[in-house]
Amino acid sequence: MEHHMNLVPWAFNEVKSGRKTIEVRLNDEKRQKMNVGDIIIFTNTETGEQIKAKIIARHLFDSFKDLFASFPHTSIGVKETDTYEICNEFYTQEEQEKYQALGLEIKLL
Repeated sequence: MEHHMNLVPWAFNEVKSGRKTIEVRLNDEKRQKMNVGDIIIFTNTETGEQIKAKIIARHLFDSFKDLFASFPHTSIGVKETDTYEICNEFYTQEEQEKYQALGLEIKLL
């Protein structure tokens, strides 16, 4: 199955380079349908460029804090000085409390 996801330019470039191997999202209804072996088509929100990646693992956590503590910052695509609070830019506190944090482990195609 194919899924479409938008990425801000810095995150898109990290995936494209191969450094970012964990895509961090809420485990909302859309992401609950994503399974190992599925394809994600990422679109750069600024340029419209697209790349494809395959989901090779799903990692569920109670919080983004736990997720960030479980992987190297480089694999998440953030700087060492960034914390899990960067997720507050994308998700409300209410959304974070409703869903688990999901780390989609990906491999570029």
